[in-house]
Amino acid sequence: MARQRTPEGPPPPPAVQKLRIRYAKRGRLRFSSTRDFARALERALRRAGVPMAFSAGFHPHPQISYANAAPTGTASEAEYFELRLTERVDPAAVREALDEALPEGLDVVDVVEAGPGALADRLEASDWHLVVRGADPDDVRAAVAAYLATERAETTRTFKNGPRTFDTREAVLTMRVVGVDEAGCAILRMVVRHTTPSVRPDDILTALRAVTGFAAPVPPLVTRLAQGPLLEADDGVADPLATDREAVGPGR
Repeated sequence: MARQRTPEGPPPPPAVQKLRIRYAKRGRLRFSSTRDFARALERALRRAGVPMAFSAGFHPHPQISYANAAPTGTASEAEYFELRLTERVDPAAVREALDEALPEGLDVVDVVEAGPGALADRLEASDWHLVVRGADPDDVRAAVAAYLATERAETTRTFKNGPRTFDTREAVLTMRVVGVDEAGCAILRMVVRHTTPSVRPDDILTALRAVTGFAAPVPPLVTRLAQGPLLEADDGVADPLATDREAVGPGR
């Protein structure tokens, strides 16, 4: 009978604290992938001296979990991950040290101690900001109106198991042109419910073209401004870390 191999040495120290961290991808770092960020984060955590918890086994890895990352090429003010630690720390100190250790453009916005419940369950919708370049703002407004008037707007995207066609319209809760920037480009805002499969801004733009014939001559600049619980009253997006602050209380 074959003997089962077991890792040598004592097991890793247990996790005693979990932090939830909001960070931003800005500037050229919007082109960094989740894998790129993970590598930069692990280096930054080591430089900052954060007492990370590791998994057991032959190949221990930091206990970090990522939640609903934005597509590569998209800027974001609201990306999230969770981190388990072997020692209790001050979240504000971790925010400062980690922000200092990460490259410019990957910026730590907020760190809180995790309260009860799953963070992923709170990420119900995203608020997106798009700068539509090279197009007449009136044409953008007309295309948005036509898109919102349709009941279904499909797009096709290739997944690991092949191409899949799905509807984008049901996920779009609000979409409107909110202004024009200094260069005369329309600024488009939309709140999109998180679904399976996820409906991304590029999916919506592809469906918009199919439904209305409108296509911006230059790819829009896309930024996620927020993601979190959906405010049903006005289709807004709330802070997903607010529940953690309330659970932990002031002074922690």
